[in-house]
Amino acid sequence: MPIAPTHPRTAASPRLARRGSIGLVGLALLLAACSLPATLPRALKPTVPTEAQPATCPLTGTPSARGGLPRRPALAVKVDNYPQARPQSGLDQTDVVFEEPVEGAITRYVAVFQCESPPQVGPIRSARNIDIGILGQLGRPLLVSVGGITPVLDNIAQSPITEFDLRIHGSVSQHPPGRFAPYDTYSAPASLWKLDPSDTTPPAPLFSFSSASPAGTAASTIAIPFSATSNVVWRYNPTLRLFQRFYGTAPDLMADGAQNGATNVIVQFVQLSYGPWVENSGGGLEVQANLYENASGRAEIFRDGIDVAGTWRRSSLNEPTQFLSASGNPIALAPGRTWVELVPDTVTVTVGAP
Repeated sequence: MPIAPTHPRTAASPRLARRGSIGLVGLALLLAACSLPATLPRALKPTVPTEAQPATCPLTGTPSARGGLPRRPALAVKVDNYPQARPQSGLDQTDVVFEEPVEGAITRYVAVFQCESPPQVGPIRSARNIDIGILGQLGRPLLVSVGGITPVLDNIAQSPITEFDLRIHGSVSQHPPGRFAPYDTYSAPASLWKLDPSDTTPPAPLFSFSSASPAGTAASTIAIPFSATSNVVWRYNPTLRLFQRFYGTAPDLMADGAQNGATNVIVQFVQLSYGPWVENSGGGLEVQANLYENASGRAEIFRDGIDVAGTWRRSSLNEPTQFLSASGNPIALAPGRTWVELVPDTVTVTVGAP
């Protein structure tokens, strides 16, 4: 804002000089005012500053446990979900989890941390091409994996993602006792953020949040049969106000005994294609999905024991996926952890009522 110009002093006008003759009267009034009671009227009492509200975590919509928002980017860690990789560590302390289909009709996790920072996450495995579409909406996130096939790593290198391969950065790896290759590589998010200490920019929010429950249909269970080994079932616990995760009827437990759960579960139906690259020695082809090039599809958002049917759409890599109601309005999530299920549109998801 421009600074107001100053003006040179001028000689006092006769009127101003006459006002100077009553200075003694003014001084007397000032001294009399000093004898007024020290207690000020209520309206004039100085106000006490209110305590600053804690910062809101951009990916969960909840207050930061640290008070201030951690000055760090979103950190995505590729976590395996082969049956031999279970139980995993750290998934119950994420901000967001994306469950993606990969070769062999199994799934793999993109575990995203920003406000949360567990002591250990893993087992960490290789990257996939679909990770680019998932993570492009997080600005310039860090991606930590254990390798990947050459065309996938080349594509990630050309994207906004900063990728760290633990085959190269082995100093931050952990190898817990009782775990065996290739399911034995773990790390601590605090150590992974230190791989790029110059990046102090938190991500923009992915979702809109509201504590008010939207209109929808009551839902107590969500059954997503990815495959025989990934027969995912979510069950709503009204006491905890969480959807808890199972494989069939068996709780999906972490290595520390905690059960996976989420405040919000998003079922995002996607159209898959396969190839052109072979991903494993068994001839499994790379799973591809268009998640951002003028992409859209069906979606169901679950929160508070309610199912809200809608659609998703996204037109560019760096913009967040929009989840919209039948009327075209954004569907607000409940503040808390969100689990995004990228479900092939050929899979039938069954929703159970209470």
